[in-house]
Amino acid sequence: MSKESPNQPECPLGGADGDEDDGPLDRRGFLKLAAGVIAAGYAGAIGYPVYRYIASPVEQAAMAAAVTEVTLDNALSLPLNSSLIFKFGTTPALLIHHADATFTALAAVCTHLGCTVNYNPDKKVIFCPCHGGIYNAETGANISGPPPKPLKQYQVTISDGKVVISRA
Repeated sequence: MSKESPNQPECPLGGADGDEDDGPLDRRGFLKLAAGVIAAGYAGAIGYPVYRYIASPVEQAAMAAAVTEVTLDNALSLPLNSSLIFKFGTTPALLIHHADATFTALAAVCTHLGCTVNYNPDKKVIFCPCHGGIYNAETGANISGPPPKPLKQYQVTISDGKVVISRA
């Protein structure tokens, strides 16, 4: 036996007399460690989605602000009186090639409830399929329906055979 008191048997794991020992974990230490690991995992499982929910609008705004222009390589081959939907940053946008060979670029998000708008070449207007809003195809001005504001306009330039759309 060791130099322990005669009433306490020797513990092979160490620490039976309350002394701190660098030996293997006892049952209580293991349970504390396991509970800590489980609590940390649970906090991460709850915390990460909350963080992504809160940080997402900030990241999207930063990404949208970072894009100042978009170059469309094949837009000049777009037929007259037709349109092309493309991404301007994180937002859909609409490039319209009018019958007089001019181009107009507008945000393709309805100002009423955020639906994606379409160009109607027969009536030469932009139409929102969700609630029937109608916009002017050259200016983006709201003509009828529930949209409260006009569509956002982008500046269009033609450079080296490519159409370049930038913030107005």
